[in-house]
Amino acid sequence: MSVSYRWVIVGVGALMSCVAIGAMFSLAIFQEPIATATGWSHVGIASAMTLNFIVMGLGGFLWGAASDRFGPRVVVLIGSGLLGLALVLASRAETLLQFQLTYGILVGLAASAFFAPMIAATTAWFDEHRGLAVSLVSAGMGVAPMTISPFARWLISAYDWRPAMLIIGIATWVLLVPAALLVRRPPAETADADTGFSAEGARPQLSKVFRSPQFIVLGLTFFACCAAHSGPIFHMVNYATICGIAPMAAVSIYSVEGLAGLGGRLLYGSLADRIGVKPVLVAGLLVQAAALATYLLVSELTEFYALAIVFGSAYGGVMPLYALLAREYFGQRIVGTVLGAATMLSSLGMAFGPLIGGWIFDTFANYSWLFIGSAMVGLGAAAIALAFPPLAHQKPQPAFGAAP
Repeated sequence: MSVSYRWVIVGVGALMSCVAIGAMFSLAIFQEPIATATGWSHVGIASAMTLNFIVMGLGGFLWGAASDRFGPRVVVLIGSGLLGLALVLASRAETLLQFQLTYGILVGLAASAFFAPMIAATTAWFDEHRGLAVSLVSAGMGVAPMTISPFARWLISAYDWRPAMLIIGIATWVLLVPAALLVRRPPAETADADTGFSAEGARPQLSKVFRSPQFIVLGLTFFACCAAHSGPIFHMVNYATICGIAPMAAVSIYSVEGLAGLGGRLLYGSLADRIGVKPVLVAGLLVQAAALATYLLVSELTEFYALAIVFGSAYGGVMPLYALLAREYFGQRIVGTVLGAATMLSSLGMAFGPLIGGWIFDTFANYSWLFIGSAMVGLGAAAIALAFPPLAHQKPQPAFGAAP
């Protein structure tokens, strides 16, 4: 295989992240139609997303470790089949409990099969421009709201929520299974620099890895970052509707966030290649926190659009940076396992937002406390990120100097 095949890996990874994350987050579009048709509570439906993230976290660790051991293709192929099955079964659920279990457990388990394996595969294919490549794979998540969400909204309007979810489930099979068959290992693994872990003659002990300051700061920052933005992302469509925005226009805000996230990933990834990951990450986390607080002040569609660009570019831009840090700190041999473990912590953070946001809305009939709390957690994430230790093969750097 030519080295140019690495861009096929990037394209496949972007497609998989788009379809998997887009299908998962389409629950934000299904929430109100499901509640209206079934009488299930908003918090009950949102709790399916919470369960989804918890299972996704556990699954991410297992799938990441499996990809290090068996290769990424078998992992993403299993995930492709399971994701379609999960959505088909969820569309047939007759009770809230059935929906929570099928959507929460199966969708979460399936969606977690793509991020860590495909990011690990991409870092193995690239030496130069690794930040850009990882950002392009992650950009599929940013494209997801612009594709799956409007498609879901149109299907719901045309056929109701059950046929809509069934069609999306079948579409995932059609798109993901052939894509999974294109995944390959690189012709030769890229060489690792001395990270303090990758330089060991034998495979590093995971107990040592997970107790290291590098992993602790990585995991805590990822957790707090996702805890900050998960609730606002999930409840954004409903919040905009409450502010008087028409339902389809409210969905378009969600799409603008996704488009901005795409641009943010490319921008932040390129900046990370130039000036280092740590300063870019801290800056992005501060922008995210400021944008979350500003949502308390918006009410018009144009204001929502403007803030969606800032917020989407920030939370979208920082997400690939955690994978770059995992690769730089721990090397290629265990990057899938490390990234899977970090993703597990981030998924636990993601799990809080939808549930807490649903409880806040059911209790106070507004989302003010959601945005206040999310902004504070976002500031905490930036503070934790400042504690990232320098890489083993580099001299200590200032907090906003070159790459740590």
